[in-house]
Amino acid sequence: MTSPIIRIAAALIEDGAGRLLLVRKAGTSCFMQAGGKIEPGEDPAAALIRELDEEIGLRVGVDDLGPIGCFSAVAANEPGHRIDATVFHLCSTHAPVPAAEIEEAIWIDAGTAETLTLAPLLREHILPWYRQMLAHP
Repeated sequence: MTSPIIRIAAALIEDGAGRLLLVRKAGTSCFMQAGGKIEPGEDPAAALIRELDEEIGLRVGVDDLGPIGCFSAVAANEPGHRIDATVFHLCSTHAPVPAAEIEEAIWIDAGTAETLTLAPLLREHILPWYRQMLAHP
């Protein structure tokens, strides 16, 4: 039996000084990228723009988003589900204001991030992509 799929849009947000912005939802232990579920009929970029504003008070436009790719992973907070994630890259020094379901938002370097409990999407796809980008700018 196949696992139900949740379609999400997420952002690898970096500050240009080697730090990544990670969030943790209330009542959970995994840190992940800001973003969220894509509503029916919604474009992934539009979903991400809406979620960033709702979750951390970050207002961006479509031109601020650089497409990274689409990835599939085990869902961090929905047991028995998988996610199909459209991921974008974004540079910002925004001071996040956790809202909606977000309990914590932190700026952290990629090496230190490895010591945290991370969502599978971040650990398996986003951090490897980020390290590759840094090695081959």
